[in-house]
Amino acid sequence: MYDTPQALLQSIFGYQHFRGQQAQIIDHLIAGGDAMVLMPTGGGKSLCYQIPALLRQGMGVVISPLIALMQDQVVALQQLGIQAQALHSAMDWQTQQHVEQQAMNGELQLLYVSPERLLTSRCLDMLKATQLSLIAIDEAHCVSQWGHDFRPEYLQLDSLQELFPQVPRVALTATADGPTQAEMIKRLHLQGAEQFISSFDRPNIRYRILQKQQGKQQLLRFIQTQHQDNAGIVYCGSRNKVDELAQWLSQQGVPALPYHAGMSAEHRNQNQTRFLQEDGLVMVATIAFGMGIDKPNVRFVAHVDLPKSIEAYYQETGRAGRDGLAADAWMIYGLQDVVWLRQRLMESDMDEAIKRSEQGKLDAMLGLCEVTSCRRQSLLAYFGENLAEPCGNCDNCIEPVATFDGTEVARKALSCVYRSGQRYGVSHLVDVLLGKPTDKVKHAGHDQLSTFAIGQELDQKQWRSVFRQLLAQGLVVSDPANFGGLRLMPKCRPLLKGEASLQLRLDRKVSSKSGSKQRQPVAVQDLGLWQALRDQRMTLAQEQGVPPYVIFSDATLLAMIEAKPQSLVQMNHVPGVGEKKLDRYGDTFLAVIAEHQST
Repeated sequence: MYDTPQALLQSIFGYQHFRGQQAQIIDHLIAGGDAMVLMPTGGGKSLCYQIPALLRQGMGVVISPLIALMQDQVVALQQLGIQAQALHSAMDWQTQQHVEQQAMNGELQLLYVSPERLLTSRCLDMLKATQLSLIAIDEAHCVSQWGHDFRPEYLQLDSLQELFPQVPRVALTATADGPTQAEMIKRLHLQGAEQFISSFDRPNIRYRILQKQQGKQQLLRFIQTQHQDNAGIVYCGSRNKVDELAQWLSQQGVPALPYHAGMSAEHRNQNQTRFLQEDGLVMVATIAFGMGIDKPNVRFVAHVDLPKSIEAYYQETGRAGRDGLAADAWMIYGLQDVVWLRQRLMESDMDEAIKRSEQGKLDAMLGLCEVTSCRRQSLLAYFGENLAEPCGNCDNCIEPVATFDGTEVARKALSCVYRSGQRYGVSHLVDVLLGKPTDKVKHAGHDQLSTFAIGQELDQKQWRSVFRQLLAQGLVVSDPANFGGLRLMPKCRPLLKGEASLQLRLDRKVSSKSGSKQRQPVAVQDLGLWQALRDQRMTLAQEQGVPPYVIFSDATLLAMIEAKPQSLVQMNHVPGVGEKKLDRYGDTFLAVIAEHQST
């Protein structure tokens, strides 16, 4: 029916132009080549395999790690009139057989399947008896044992090259540093594949990292002042914290749901479905939630505990603003986060080589937190990308960080660590520096040290900030063998000997009134129309039992407000309104627009 990618893009998906490298990737796959695609979340990875699958002869197979992701994408494709189905364990046997029969009869254009299901002899026999257009391996970083989302079953996907030698394969991910990319190529036998590496930049996301002070109150202020009634995700480091914070936010008037691996599967699925299908909910979760979440209008991702790596942070924050509209990546972290993560890492039973790799990743994450220059430049540099100019859309660019010559206070702190025996934690060391004769200080005899009371130029919070930055820069390390006590690292010698100086960031005081005003997506005069369009979308979604964004995304509704189409011909030019959706919904949304123009 459609003979070119451009015609299909316009007619089915409702967009006039490809973005970035999409067109080159699609042409390469249509010609039968293999590819490895690195493209940020929200960059349009799905189109890169969906369009070739529709234009090549046969059925496209998409390997995806999560049932929720498969179901989401299948529903979205069916809305566009595409014959798509999924095969997974949550389906009853009769439905699975029906989908298998559809595939065998050549009735499907796209089939989504989990790696566990794909590798069963039954599924492989079915696929061998079916003409395949391509094989797409989504979230391909899951193959890496060095990565943050390792899935052992992904290792067995190396057999696909041998089983289907004539079928083009494409591996796709939004998050992979150099070693992970190399492992993807090796494990999936993609040595001959064309590599398409897009910019990792998500310019619509504003990055902000703050010192943790009364964390729950800071989070509440952020949501109430900037994201009232917006959908968001809050990541926590433990299940208990998830439950406690979700309940507390709900009591404060923020509709919040918990999600973690300790909940029953039924409860988790119920909460995830609500988050996808309702507007304005906040999901409080551990990292068990999120991979492959397709909800495009998540307006913020907040971390109230430090992530383990920049890869994890980047992937989690990437779930905000998939529609390209303004979104926030907001985080608070403190000294205890650093000590706790290092302790967990050292006490784990993972291989020593992987442990060292994880330690390096944590150090890089700390570096991003403490950097005084543009955060986006630092973030992109980690993935090997150079941003020539500061971004202007992170906290350090918007409110430049004050720094001070911390050489002398750092020497005092390091001397205190050394003279107290390199086995005490930060709270005790700060007490010594401030000259507080606590029972613990006196019992240890540390009120007799030369470093006792030499640090009274700073207060307790400022000293904790100094120690946090010394940890982040690798001048000291937290030792789990001594209950998190600090010990010196070789890097601190030049500083102690007077051969080096040190600039430290001056932490901002967190004001109870801090936080910019909520950013409205539309002009004041269009707020009524914006709400009316969203209400109409919700009504249609509830009637069909689908998430609102598969009807139309927020970006498409905003484009309607900007264009204010008065006919189906004009509506057809709104980005995101393809032929099928024009037929199904065009008149309904035109009526909403006409009603508001007449009032």
